[in-house]
Amino acid sequence: MTDAAKGDLSRTRYVLRLYVTGSTPRSTRAIENMRRICATHLEGRYDLEVIDIYQNPEAAIDQQIIAAPTLVKLLPLPLRRVVGDLSNIEKVLAGLEIQPKPPSRQR
Repeated sequence: MTDAAKGDLSRTRYVLRLYVTGSTPRSTRAIENMRRICATHLEGRYDLEVIDIYQNPEAAIDQQIIAAPTLVKLLPLPLRRVVGDLSNIEKVLAGLEIQPKPPSRQR
């Protein structure tokens, strides 16, 4: 990949929807984990919408959500889904095709 292409990826905006079921421990963990992932790896380049399927069941039907929590990456294409509490950061990043941010060097 060229440096120009890498630069384009670093400016790509992500549109994400996280479907949860109320305030269950698993849903709460998924929200916290996704907010942490976004803050670390997508700082300033994401829109994250959390949808409670108890409050908005039509949204889950429209997106064919059959398990919760489910994270859907709407943009950039292709559409991707990750199911679970999002605690495995490497799998979430790979599933969403997000390049991990390199660790900062301590001096």
